[in-house]
Amino acid sequence: MYDLKDKEMIFVFTGPDGSGRKTVANMAARTTLHMTGVISYTTRAKRPYETDGEDYHFISEDAFDVAKENGEFLEDVVINGCRYGIKEEDVRSKFAQKGCIYLVLNNEGADILKQLYGEKVIRIFIYADRSTVIERQQERGDNEAVIERHLSHYDRDMAYKKVCEHAFENYRLDHTAFEVTEIISNYLQLDLTTED
Repeated sequence: MYDLKDKEMIFVFTGPDGSGRKTVANMAARTTLHMTGVISYTTRAKRPYETDGEDYHFISEDAFDVAKENGEFLEDVVINGCRYGIKEEDVRSKFAQKGCIYLVLNNEGADILKQLYGEKVIRIFIYADRSTVIERQQERGDNEAVIERHLSHYDRDMAYKKVCEHAFENYRLDHTAFEVTEIISNYLQLDLTTED
């Protein structure tokens, strides 16, 4: 297991699918500059709006099995019959570039990292109400079966909010990203104020 150095931290963005967690994470990272993302590996099929190597690393079941047998995953979970995992080497190499990293994970993945690294992991819960989540998934092109699958665990996802270190209702993306950036900056003790 990768040992975090003194000033290294992991920010985990979690929440219901369609809440905007990945968009908020990316916006905060662009603003903070001291943070870089680690991309998960998955066996699920790529959706039309996704890019391999940017949204996920899309790999076969066999490739996932080999990586797992070789002990390459820091954490791995099964969601809706598909496998997801974060490779330890990716975490190590990203920390070599920046002082902290961020990941976009579901509840199970967030829990695993929290158990591994304790207070070094800050969970940021991004959420929106059910109708907003449905609307966003429709806008990005998810089909009804995918949306229904996501909604089947919406309530369980929302229940995770109470154990996260921070939670943000995401209705105005720019506002949410600004609030998240301020929180991260406090952890990293950065002064991001700019003069007009």
